Amino acid sequence: MSRRLISTGSPFEKTAGYSRAVIDGDFAFVSGTTGYDYTTMTMPADVTNQTRNCFKTIESALKDGGFAMADIVRATYYITEAKDADALFAVCGEKLGDIRPAATLLVVAGLYKPEMKVEIEVTAKRRTA
Repeated sequence: MSRRLISTGSPFEKTAGYSRAVIDGDFAFVSGTTGYDYTTMTMPADVTNQTRNCFKTIESALKDGGFAMADIVRATYYITEAKDADALFAVCGEKLGDIRPAATLLVVAGLYKPEMKVEIEVTAKRRTA
């Protein structure tokens, strides 16, 4: 299987030189995804809704590549405030509670834009059985 690039259609992907996801064989590598709602190009103010938007975008990219959320094997979470961890984890539990990928949480000084409170990247492996 050849390498495929998955896009959300954001002009920033071309400008910054990245893809939302790269499909390579049985693996999908989803780039760091922030909480934008790509249909309205708006960013919610709270971590809970930003996290929901992250997962919506991630799920769409995986689906476009022929993967499902259940294929996620690794997740990395970046938040700008440690106090937001519980809100992040509540949504992660809803979305990944039965999947339970290996995961890492990092509290960072900031993300690309100040309104960004969370960024999530995942790796998925297609299940063969």
